[in-house]
Amino acid sequence: MNAMIQFQNVSKCYPDNIVAVQDINLTIEQGEFVFLAGPSGAGKSTLLKMIAAIERPDTGTLQVNGQEIGQIKSAGIPFLRRNLGLILQQQSLLRDRTILENVMLPLFVTGTPKSEAESRALAALEKVGLPDRAFSLPPSLSEGEQQRVAVARAIVNRPQIILADEPTANLDRANASRVLEALTFFQSAGVTCIIATHDEQLFTKADRIVFLDRGRLRHTASSAKGKQA
Repeated sequence: MNAMIQFQNVSKCYPDNIVAVQDINLTIEQGEFVFLAGPSGAGKSTLLKMIAAIERPDTGTLQVNGQEIGQIKSAGIPFLRRNLGLILQQQSLLRDRTILENVMLPLFVTGTPKSEAESRALAALEKVGLPDRAFSLPPSLSEGEQQRVAVARAIVNRPQIILADEPTANLDRANASRVLEALTFFQSAGVTCIIATHDEQLFTKADRIVFLDRGRLRHTASSAKGKQA
C-alpha cells in the first residue's frame, strides 16, 4: 500500500494555549478504513480539519496525497478538496435548494454535465436511503435525514479520501447502518476513509482504530476485520 496521509510530529494549539493535538505521528495507507476514537476534546475533529486544510499544523509536517498541508497556498486548497469527501458536524445544506441540488453541488464545481450530475446524485441518495426526498427542501427534513444528505453529498464526487466527524451521531441504528454501508462500499473500491466517532459498535468495520486522549495518540488497534485482512 501507499501512504495517503502522513502526520510527522504534528502539533496544533488554539488561542489561550489550548492544545488540540500534540506530537502526532500517524500514517494512513491508501484504501484504509480508520476510526479515530477517544473522549470529547481528544483531538479527533482537529485531525480531520487539518487533513482538509481547514486548520494548519503549528509544528511538524502533514502530507495528504503527496501534498504538504502547511505549504499549500490558499488558491490551492479547492484543488485539494476536490479529492475529499467531507462530512462534518456542522452541515451547511443550502436551504433554498432541493436535496438533489444540494447533492449535485460538488459535481457542478468540477464541471460535470448536468444530466450526469443528476444521475450520480440520485444514486448517492439511493445509497443513504433518501431517493424519495430528492425534491424536498432541507428545512422539511429531520436532523438525521439532513445528516444522511451530507453523506450523499460527500460520496457523490467519488473522492479519494472521505473524512467523517460523527457521521452517525443523530441517526437510529438502522440508518446508522445504512450510512456505514455506503462508506464501506466506497472503501471497498479503494477510497481511504477516516471516521471520528464515539460509537464503538462501528469499530468492527475498521481496519484500524486510533485512540486519542488530550491531544495525544495513545495507541492503535486492529479490529476483527483488520486482523482478517
